Amino acid sequence: MEHENPQTQHWNAFVEQWNEQFIDAFEDNVETQAQFVESWSETVAELSEDETTSEGLEGYAKAYETWMNASQQMVERMNDTLEGEDVEIEEFRDVWLNTANDAFKDVMSTTAFAKMTGETVGDVLELKQDADEASQETLRTLGFATEEDLLEVGDRLVELERRQQAVEGKLDRILEHVEDE
Repeated sequence: MEHENPQTQHWNAFVEQWNEQFIDAFEDNVETQAQFVESWSETVAELSEDETTSEGLEGYAKAYETWMNASQQMVERMNDTLEGEDVEIEEFRDVWLNTANDAFKDVMSTTAFAKMTGETVGDVLELKQDADEASQETLRTLGFATEEDLLEVGDRLVELERRQQAVEGKLDRILEHVEDE
């Protein structure tokens, strides 16, 4: 009968403890996600019962189901690993990457997501405009040139160049006329 050496025993105990901690943390994470989604769903349902919100909730429910299926698959594969099956680490990565992709599709394909994104972009553009106006006013108050001032100077320079070319053209014609006489 072979006896494991102390280093192997120590390593096996360490790996077993790590696996148990991983599974506990993973289960806690799944439970926390479930609680968040339930809380979020209840809040959104209270806020609005329109068709867009309903469709958005369906998208989030599909995404939640996708995550829960992946979580179950991960627990099963982790158990397979603990039972000695050789499971490639890339398989765990692929499960999460594919799940994230599928869940994002579930959520982002809804009109609720499109509506929310549109509203967010609109809000950001308004904030940017307000910030631009505030910075321009601050620069003006401090006596610095503003973007508006620089654009005006640029427009004037272009107009001066155009006029200069017109004057040069007239001078050239006058000089040709004088030389011809």
